[in-house]
Amino acid sequence: MEANTLEIQVQRMYRFDSDRPLKAFADIIVNDVLLIKGIRVLDGKKGLFVSMPQEQAKDKKWYESVRCLTQDVREQISEIVLAAYKEK
Repeated sequence: MEANTLEIQVQRMYRFDSDRPLKAFADIIVNDVLLIKGIRVLDGKKGLFVSMPQEQAKDKKWYESVRCLTQDVREQISEIVLAAYKEK
């Protein structure tokens, strides 16, 4: 499946009003068949960015539980989630 055939929509956006780097959690629906919960919107040194859901393993390191296999898909998700976050 190519990235241009993906339909991504933000189902929910949970915003936080604080000075912390974590600004929001988002849930997205992909092609009306896949729900991805726990995408994070973070404010870093270079501005806002999107981080995929992560889980902490027994070794105390954090690993993505959802991984985009192409850069195009990752950019598409980031653009849509950040646009929804900025809409308010």
